[in-house]
Amino acid sequence: MSQADTVELSDEVQETFVLHNRLFQRYAINNITYFVPVDEDETLRLRIQHSVLTMMFDNRFIFPPINTPRRVLDCGFGTGEVRGIDITPHHHNPDEGLENLYLDIDDLNMPFQFPSNHFDLINSRLVAGGINSERWTGYVRDILRSLRPGGWVQMVEIDFNAQSDNGALADNSALRQWSQTYLYAMEQCKNPRAPRRLGGWLRNAGFTDVDERMIQLPMCAWSDNQREYDIGAANQENVRMLLSSLAIYPFTHYLSMSITEFHVLVAKARTEAANPALKTRLD
Repeated sequence: MSQADTVELSDEVQETFVLHNRLFQRYAINNITYFVPVDEDETLRLRIQHSVLTMMFDNRFIFPPINTPRRVLDCGFGTGEVRGIDITPHHHNPDEGLENLYLDIDDLNMPFQFPSNHFDLINSRLVAGGINSERWTGYVRDILRSLRPGGWVQMVEIDFNAQSDNGALADNSALRQWSQTYLYAMEQCKNPRAPRRLGGWLRNAGFTDVDERMIQLPMCAWSDNQREYDIGAANQENVRMLLSSLAIYPFTHYLSMSITEFHVLVAKARTEAANPALKTRLD
């Protein structure tokens, strides 16, 4: 995608509406693309989530063996060209003066418009909530086509299936109910199990040297390991917020849950997630 291929941001993409006291992007909802609010609370949560992942990855942003990438899609800044793509413009507030940063508003469910053999690195992180079920194989193929020979992709997703490290979380717990309900609601048009299938999709598309790792993410500060304890402590506020923001639209829209029932479930799930004795985690 060249600068000549871009168009001015339309009013349709910028339009928002309020539902259950949360702000949503109308275009994303109408096109069944993205169900998470785009308000200030969600912007704050995304910043907390980013700091948690930064801690988990020991301040590393690039994992593949690339020393000086020139062109990066949706990744950190360098001396070369960096390009970001997202469905919503509402969270973006880039620093001024970054001449090598370009932010495109687009839908990842549509075929890539970028040139073939273009990027050194493509970073795909936490997009499973926006990628349609039937789009995943095409999405991975688009990534492969857009990478230069020898280029790399790094992908990070979360399986929002609440677990208990010591088995103390009961099957009928609110947190388990939240997880099961979320997975069921999202299955209406997304693939919430995508995190566990990424490796297979990459290999089937033609990627080589595929390295898969499952990392446990504590929901609160419960681990005896100091590093994991600190990550859990940092993640507790992110979890408290995401239990509402990720689920409020799919629960009330696809499953017709009343807003009162939703708030009661979320309140109970928050209490369980923050209980160190339950040793809750996400994979």
